Amino acid sequence: MIICHCDPVTSAKVWTTPAWRKLVESWLDEQLAAQGIRRMGELTQPRVRPWGTVLTAPTSAGVIWLKAPGPATVFEVGLYDVLREVAPEWVLEPIALDVERGWLVLPDGGTSLRASAADPFDSMMKVLPQYGELQRRLSPHVNRLLGAGVVDMRADVLPERFDEAVAAVRRRPHSKELIDRIVARRDLVVERCAQLGDLASLDHNDLHVGNVFLSGGRVKFYDWGDSVVAHPFASMLVVLGELDVASAERLRDSYLEAFSDLAPHRELVEQLDLACWLGMIARTLVWERALASDPGKWATAPLETLSGLLSDRWLKVTQ
Repeated sequence: MIICHCDPVTSAKVWTTPAWRKLVESWLDEQLAAQGIRRMGELTQPRVRPWGTVLTAPTSAGVIWLKAPGPATVFEVGLYDVLREVAPEWVLEPIALDVERGWLVLPDGGTSLRASAADPFDSMMKVLPQYGELQRRLSPHVNRLLGAGVVDMRADVLPERFDEAVAAVRRRPHSKELIDRIVARRDLVVERCAQLGDLASLDHNDLHVGNVFLSGGRVKFYDWGDSVVAHPFASMLVVLGELDVASAERLRDSYLEAFSDLAPHRELVEQLDLACWLGMIARTLVWERALASDPGKWATAPLETLSGLLSDRWLKVTQ
């Protein structure tokens, strides 16, 4: 592992400039050479988003990927040090990282469930218990996660985070009437925060079939730039959010297998629904920090997410 401390983290306005490309290419080749790896082709940049960019190149050790998160999500680079130590079987082993610049080099993760599985739903059924096991492995290390820069979204700070989320959506295109209706739910937010248990771990916050890879028959979870420290069950907000109730119930129950020793199933279900309802606060702020000053077509995403609090329940399944 090579760790270099040089220039500060940059952003989307810099990632496409020739000067930045020259700098990152030189750094990458140095890191690969230190590992006995040679780049075998051009470094290409298939994706540039407000929250980060990804570059890739063929090498003598296979395809590699260089990720450069923006300033608001650069904690992901340092987070990998915790992940690879505590739960190495479920994450990719970094080839190199630079905490100050926010550069992370990873090997190819294999094929995502979205691309490889004949039935992504069935594959996710099998994967979710492993994700729950990963969260339980990380749960005793919450302080290390926070120390790596992962934002605290646990229940005791969520009322404050709610206020931050409201302020954030006011800065974007919005409907005053809609925001007033959301603000009117603050007392309910405080009440439900008090009802949420104190279980905490890493919440991926964008877990879907595109962020789960099969590498040599092993499951690898990828793209931790949206993650927060929260009640672990809040992770199901994205996983289940676009499914019909019956399908969501099946996936929910497969995930809860990893926590079945903690409480009766009905209690776990109630906590999951509560965690996901409150999780929309964290998800709103994750959108906000990712979009920063260049929201593009996602400008209304924070408000659309926070508007979910206008529903009394997140998922109308309680059995």
